[in-house]
Amino acid sequence: MERIRPFNAQKLEAACRVIADTERGLTGSEIGYLLQECKLTDVSSDMTKWKRLFNALVEAQSKYNVGNHLIMFINRALDPVNYARNKDKFDWRRNELNVVLSFSGYSVREDGRVIHTKKETTLKGARARAGVLRSKLEDRGSHSEIFKYCKAELLEENYFHAVLESIKGIANRIRELSGLTSDGAELVNKAFSVKAPILAINSLLTETELSEQKGFSNILIGIFGAIRNPTAHAPKITWPISEQDALDIFSTISFIHRKLDITIKDIGS
Repeated sequence: MERIRPFNAQKLEAACRVIADTERGLTGSEIGYLLQECKLTDVSSDMTKWKRLFNALVEAQSKYNVGNHLIMFINRALDPVNYARNKDKFDWRRNELNVVLSFSGYSVREDGRVIHTKKETTLKGARARAGVLRSKLEDRGSHSEIFKYCKAELLEENYFHAVLESIKGIANRIRELSGLTSDGAELVNKAFSVKAPILAINSLLTETELSEQKGFSNILIGIFGAIRNPTAHAPKITWPISEQDALDIFSTISFIHRKLDITIKDIGS
């Protein structure tokens, strides 16, 4: 491995906080094992996880005057074979490390290996590089339900499957709100009926409100028919989705979820 300049304390700490995150980071025993693998001295095994890792790396940087040990540790910690049954954890660690490492001119590839990249100087640029689509959706204030249903697909910049999973999430949410078990147009027509609605997006007392309910129902049926059904049945290669198309579709999905946020159940009962 080439000789890497030592990382300053702020950047080293930021990386350690990701690797040893309380909920999604390595366990204490995993950190101890990898410290041994990297031949790093465990100088403070009784401290919190991130401080334990930070102190071990600081000690190595001071002793050898290189930053190689952080890269070596990440390469081992993100070995994909360790995430065969937990891809979401790998995606989160890789994404967050890419934000931190971008300020030093490094990034983690899909195979878990750290490589040189152009150095970032802004947080927006760092987050955008780590996940371009996700960053743009966050900037648009997209509804949280979008990220709930397609987190992994967004991290991979997989527009086709991200759109599919997000629209499937709409149907799932309508079923949860209504108690129905059907799908597609049948689900929408029964849930948002004007004559006997299970769910309503307003009080349905005026012609304008009735028209709004009908229009919202049509939007739902349209997004299922025009977008979800083709992505569910067509191969990705024959039904491509560009980044701009994905962003526009997600804007519509966000609008739908905000309407679902205010739905009233059993309005006529």
